[in-house]
Amino acid sequence: MTVQTQEYQGPTRSYISDEFTQELPFPTPELKTNIFDAFSLKGKVAVITGAARGIGFAIAECYSQAGADIAIIDYNDGSISAKKLASEYGNRVAAYQVDVTVSEDVEKIILDVEKDFGTIDVFVANAGIAWTTGPILDPVNESVEKWRRLIDVDLNAVYYCAKVVGHIFKKNKHGSFIITASQSGHIANVPNAQTCYNVAKAACVHLGKSLAVEWAGFARVNTVSPGYVDSGLSDFLPREIRAKWWSLIPLGREALPQELVGAYLYLASDAATYTTGSDIVVDGGYTCV
Repeated sequence: MTVQTQEYQGPTRSYISDEFTQELPFPTPELKTNIFDAFSLKGKVAVITGAARGIGFAIAECYSQAGADIAIIDYNDGSISAKKLASEYGNRVAAYQVDVTVSEDVEKIILDVEKDFGTIDVFVANAGIAWTTGPILDPVNESVEKWRRLIDVDLNAVYYCAKVVGHIFKKNKHGSFIITASQSGHIANVPNAQTCYNVAKAACVHLGKSLAVEWAGFARVNTVSPGYVDSGLSDFLPREIRAKWWSLIPLGREALPQELVGAYLYLASDAATYTTGSDIVVDGGYTCV
């Protein structure tokens, strides 16, 4: 009796598209031998939404210092911010103005960036708005329009960006997609009621994890969850509420935007080649207690 045998091909995965199914283990990347080189963004093009000011601008400045060329995408005119960075750091910086809730416009802008810069290596989906009108049962929230607007900006726009830049990463066989989520995606904030914001940011965290699995053959996807940040986004709140925050944060204060950028730099850089599907919480210890 003759037994037919087949040559062992090694294990394959069944949870990723056949297009990227191959013999395991996958090859390891060629790592930088110097840690400073690993964290460098020289030669990379980074796109940041909501980067005309606040956290987004701090990320753009950090990436500029690390050597990247920068595309600022914002609802407002970001040309002054772009000129400031280019003047100070000598890199190429351009500003693009768009409403990120309009999917067709998002696609056009991202493709324009790719055409203008030649490629996109890093994309930070950072644009967001705050919930400012309190509990959902309050009369001011009788209409669903405020809910829809926040979900459009803080969640749907992230998907629109991912849908376009994902094809670019797939074509180039590399890329890092970073989503600004929030500690609010992990807890229900007090004393300020902001259910809609919490829901959107929780969805962003899981969107990041889900895309990390879908894109594992060609790109990394991660999220950063900031705590309370003195970025101007919460200026509408009375001091009494912010004082309550300070009492609940182990470090006793809000963060400065510049205190977040280390997480974004790590995730964008070649120091993070094995980091995907992760959420880095930068909250001064708020979610620990």
